[in-house]
Amino acid sequence: MIDIIAGRKGRGKTKVLIQKANDDIKVTNGTIVYLDKNNKHMYELNNQIRLIVVPEFEITDTDMFLGFISGIISQDHDLDKIFLDSFLTIAFIENNFTDCILKLDNLSKKFDVDFIISASLDKTEIPEQFQELVSVAL
Repeated sequence: MIDIIAGRKGRGKTKVLIQKANDDIKVTNGTIVYLDKNNKHMYELNNQIRLIVVPEFEITDTDMFLGFISGIISQDHDLDKIFLDSFLTIAFIENNFTDCILKLDNLSKKFDVDFIISASLDKTEIPEQFQELVSVAL
């Protein structure tokens, strides 16, 4: 499953994403990973949630990002959810939003991992085929 939290920069997407991660860790039997562009929100996340600061791994394009996600999935068979904050930045999304979401959806179905994505886009800017994935529009 892919869940998109959409809204322009500064609308409160990160706050919603962090709250959702903290709520989900209380009810999951698996593990949760939170990917971000920095560690600014480290103390807001429950200590059972694994925070990964993506720029520390010198990822430079979307394909490397997707390989990184695959590596995270492969090393943790109890992985339940991956939260992606600042998605457009950490995944190097330019004109390849659709392609990246489709690949994440394939990984989600194949390995039974949910992706919760924060994207700095208005809901209207998200391609029509993904409109049903938007759970929060700010």
